[in-house]
Amino acid sequence: MKQIIMLSLAAFSFGSVAAYAQEAKPSYEGDPQTYKVIFEDQNFRVIEAVWKAGKTDKPHTHPIPSVIYNVTGCALKLHDAEGKVREATSKPGTAGPVPIITKPHTAENPGSADCRAIIVERK
Repeated sequence: MKQIIMLSLAAFSFGSVAAYAQEAKPSYEGDPQTYKVIFEDQNFRVIEAVWKAGKTDKPHTHPIPSVIYNVTGCALKLHDAEGKVREATSKPGTAGPVPIITKPHTAENPGSADCRAIIVERK
């Protein structure tokens, strides 16, 4: 009986990860409520990101080189498709590279204030 339960849980987990991966699109397509394109031309895409307090965005990826400018400071919890959680803390007025992430993930804002950032993607 214990083996059947374990196999069932494994099958459920694998199915969930597969569905998670199939739904993941670039941030602005995967969750347009959180990521809004505010400028785009043949060279760049500029995205405003607002992670609402207490909310988690939808699964998405970051498939091309980009830079993030943190408008506000915040602490996000990043969840990958395998269930691993990593914390990312930013200070207002700072910038840095966003690594290319082709596997889906979500960002949770466990705080009591919205987090805001600007992401610039090179096309």
